[in-house]
Amino acid sequence: MILDRYLVRQFLPIFAVAISMFVMLMSLIDLFANLVRYLNYEVPVKEILRVSLYYLPKSLSYALPISLLFAAAYTLGDLYARNELTSIFSSGIPFYRFSLSLVLIGLCASVFSFYFDDLVVIPTLRVKNDLSRLYLHQQRTENNSDIVIKARNGELIYSIDYFDSTSDVLNGISIIEQNSKGEFISLVRAPQAAWTGEYWLLTNPIIYEWDSGFLKSRPLEETDVYRELPDTFRRNAVNVEELHVRDARLLVRDLKTAGLPFIIALANYYHRFSFAFTSFVVMILSISMGGRFRKNILLMSLLASLCVAVFFYVMEMITMMMARLGYIPPIVGAWFPVGIFILIGALLLRTAKT
Repeated sequence: MILDRYLVRQFLPIFAVAISMFVMLMSLIDLFANLVRYLNYEVPVKEILRVSLYYLPKSLSYALPISLLFAAAYTLGDLYARNELTSIFSSGIPFYRFSLSLVLIGLCASVFSFYFDDLVVIPTLRVKNDLSRLYLHQQRTENNSDIVIKARNGELIYSIDYFDSTSDVLNGISIIEQNSKGEFISLVRAPQAAWTGEYWLLTNPIIYEWDSGFLKSRPLEETDVYRELPDTFRRNAVNVEELHVRDARLLVRDLKTAGLPFIIALANYYHRFSFAFTSFVVMILSISMGGRFRKNILLMSLLASLCVAVFFYVMEMITMMMARLGYIPPIVGAWFPVGIFILIGALLLRTAKT
């Protein structure tokens, strides 16, 4: 349709300028936040620029929703201010139909955002964080001592004094085996176990079992039944933002299997999907705000769109915090703001001035 092509042509140049500006702003914020420390450690300029280059995809991910909001609000506000929409409305075309092309752009941007984050942002952000820690002499903190996990649906309980994650060696091992009813079967203790690539090889293991009402011990022959992966015993705080969607799902599953807290990881996993719809949400909100003011249309449309978007982000932060603390289900914390604001935006768009 001619009007759809005209609206898109008006929108795209503004969007290109906006996203360029916001990407540069996000990159500069990250750069200046660490610039003093870079200079203190005498990091070469080339390496500083290299870190900033790897941060550009993440900056684009952050800048996409706000750029769409700004471009949509500015485009429609400008059309209102120049009275160009008067002739369109006079022809009988409703506002929600006229703005449909922008809604589709927002939906496509959400799909693009999800795959772009998973395929491009994740690996580049991981490299950026590794380089930053290297140049700023920061070490990833790990807590691999006093580990207790459940495996095989609770039939095995591992108690580990310390896990050496660099050489995949367990120290001070106690393994309790129980049946599906929780009844004790045996206890295996060993000073050390090494990962062979397929199973844990125990050093001088001793097994304790019930025999005629007495708990008796004996040396345990070499066995390959303990096959829990080394990642199961790692206690370092894995950031879901640095994992692909598939790996994040496996992390949540492993935490559940090991009996470790998984609510935060599950909430962040669902947020990976809901965050991609932010572009669609802010696009609907910015479009629905257009044409609701009689004076200073352009300025008021931008201001109203920005205020509603800020309210959406605040609500999302609150629900995600409640989900991570366990007050509400993780899927509700991630998707509730998205669903509510899509509904509000659709109602406002349907009742917009036409």
